[in-house]
Amino acid sequence: MKTSKNTVLLIGGTAGIGLEIAKQLTTLDNHVIITGRNQERLNAAAASLPNVTTVLSDVSKADDVDLLVEEIKSEFPQLNMVINNAGRALLYHLADPNQDAFTNAADEMMTNYLSIIRINQKLLPLLKQQEASAIVNVSSVVAYVPGITLPTYAASKAALHSYSTSLRLSLEETAVKVFELMPPLVDTEFSKEIGGHNGIKPSVVADELLAALANDEFEIRVGDTAKIYELFRQSPVDALNVMNANRKAWIDTVEH
Repeated sequence: MKTSKNTVLLIGGTAGIGLEIAKQLTTLDNHVIITGRNQERLNAAAASLPNVTTVLSDVSKADDVDLLVEEIKSEFPQLNMVINNAGRALLYHLADPNQDAFTNAADEMMTNYLSIIRINQKLLPLLKQQEASAIVNVSSVVAYVPGITLPTYAASKAALHSYSTSLRLSLEETAVKVFELMPPLVDTEFSKEIGGHNGIKPSVVADELLAALANDEFEIRVGDTAKIYELFRQSPVDALNVMNANRKAWIDTVEH
């Protein structure tokens, strides 16, 4: 997939990984349409980046998605890349009776999984019209091995991983390539509550994405994700224990 002179829709591009991807794409002469739910952050992104368009939109809301898709079809019929980077993560203990696991899971599943299916489905006819196009779904290391602190977030990313694989197979005879970006812990505001300061920089994730796009590497396992993946292949139990090495301390903290 070429990495320059594309028209890119970047869902969730005002901070963290999304903003860094936008920076690198605009540097490579791509036009990036950034969506987000916060107008101030959208304004800041527009002020700091060249060649971007911003759209206030919540991908989890059907009406917002319909309006966004109509705008894309009208104003950017040359769209040839969609990067689904919106995310919702809730830190809680599944066994805590004071937590509503169903409501938490529904919230995360809508943003991290179902909304991606919806927007991809609505934009696929346009993407298929292009000479070459791509969908990038941003999942996570927990798509392979769940972490106890983000239980239903992990489940939503596992669902996204499965869907991305099926979508890739479904589109293999078309011009649309399907990529999955799987970061480990990243130092962003999004991951602050789970020790994000110990993670890699967003620029590393963006670098890996651009390199993988250029080489048509469809499953992009960044940093420690690659290590966990290899360990998981060798021993799922060992991989699970590594991902949840501090689970006893976490349970004690929640319960006391």
